Amino acid sequence: MNTIMERLHLSSKDEESVLVKEPKDEDLKKLQEQYDRANQGHVFAFYDELDVKDKAALFNQLSTIDPDHINAITEKALHPPKQPSADEIANILKPLPESAVASILDSKVEDIESWYSSGIDLVAEGKVAVVLMAGGQGTRLGSSEPKGCFNIGLPSGKSLFQIQAERIWKVQQLAEKKHGKKNVVIPWYIMTSGPTRSATEKFLQEHDYFGLGKDNVVIFEQGVLPCISNEGKILLETKAKVAVAPDGNGGIYQALLMSSVRTDMRKRGIEHIHTYCVDNCLVKVADPVFIGFAASKDVDIATKVVRKRSAKEAVGLILLKNGKPDVVEYSEIDEATAEAKDPKQSDVLKFRAANIVNHYYSFRFFETIEEWVHQLPHHVARKKIPHINTDNGETVKPEKPNGIKLEQFVFDVFPMLELEKFASLEVKREDEFSPLKNAKGTGEDDPDTSKKDILDQGTRWIESAGGTVVSEEEIGATGVEVSPLISYGGEGLEFLKGEEIKAPAVLERE
Repeated sequence: MNTIMERLHLSSKDEESVLVKEPKDEDLKKLQEQYDRANQGHVFAFYDELDVKDKAALFNQLSTIDPDHINAITEKALHPPKQPSADEIANILKPLPESAVASILDSKVEDIESWYSSGIDLVAEGKVAVVLMAGGQGTRLGSSEPKGCFNIGLPSGKSLFQIQAERIWKVQQLAEKKHGKKNVVIPWYIMTSGPTRSATEKFLQEHDYFGLGKDNVVIFEQGVLPCISNEGKILLETKAKVAVAPDGNGGIYQALLMSSVRTDMRKRGIEHIHTYCVDNCLVKVADPVFIGFAASKDVDIATKVVRKRSAKEAVGLILLKNGKPDVVEYSEIDEATAEAKDPKQSDVLKFRAANIVNHYYSFRFFETIEEWVHQLPHHVARKKIPHINTDNGETVKPEKPNGIKLEQFVFDVFPMLELEKFASLEVKREDEFSPLKNAKGTGEDDPDTSKKDILDQGTRWIESAGGTVVSEEEIGATGVEVSPLISYGGEGLEFLKGEEIKAPAVLERE
């Protein structure tokens, strides 16, 4: 079983532990024959001209790849089962039933308070953990660092990692205060990729893990898969290295399987896990309301959604497809379905639950990964992939997509659940979702919009507490940054009643 799993999951750590001597002839011959049978023998095109170190490195990397498996998942990804037409899809889609959903926008105050209270109790009992998907680099933001290291321009200069770590710290403090306990811990498991792991580890070390403690911040790594040409051939990045790419956010399940994360969770007695993406500056990490909501329903997966802005907003929707929870992309539904109104609320869309990749999992579900991970499909992303031409050894830098990267999606597991084990919580977009996708100046999902959303939120909190925010109009600045060290979700700001705050400002401590 372990051999199969290792073949499915190709960690870049494998490349670091290369052999220091040239592979034996019989071992090399056996490996070459395996690749030849799979019609991928070209990866050895330059082997004879490599030095011993590079021969060992290439041999080691190729030994972690099962070429027959790569051929199989490539063929399946390139020729997926025929998808229903837009008209057919319209007939098999339904909103999630009322039994599986709730909304912060219209739930009873006492229900929200009950979820919050039970969520804080679970935190205090040491049963809550957080898994962060942080494999992305800040390339599109103009940075070579991991996205989590990015400074969106707040008055405090805090990175995304720091903002999120401080929210975890604050939830720990809230649980300690309620229960009169000390040393409440929410372990933070951070999934990186090959290109981001070392930089992430260094950044967190340099900042002393933002007060969470080294033992409670666990770094693990998602897998990689070979890049494939349009002709189905494994591409070489150099003469001694296969071109690889991270296996998508759906690789989280295989990464959990191959790492020590589940073992660590088991030792700690974790039962409830919050999982999210690093690029959302408003994410309520380890949200007690969300944890309490999911635990109250005894589900294995719950997901946060925001209300779709309009029928034309290009977002994935969480709904029922063929009676199973699923995510359907905007491009998959027709205009009439997108614009359909809720028969019970004529002023809102029938299909409005926008996916924000913000999920809850029960640990018992994580314990079943071995049973279903091999069933998750791979998807094709057509890319421009620099590579070595195996005919002449020249480097090719394509001007148009010349190959594919294979990836999995985190939500592909949803349809495997029975409906009663799935739930969805609608939250306010302005309070919980502001993704960072684009370079500064884009005007949408960029550092400026992320910064503005945090400052606007701080202003709302202060005004709700009875304070006043006055903008310094001559410099065009508005909004106040309220540190998570003071308030997690707007609570604890009574000391600002009657106070006037001049923006821009940052409130770091009472």
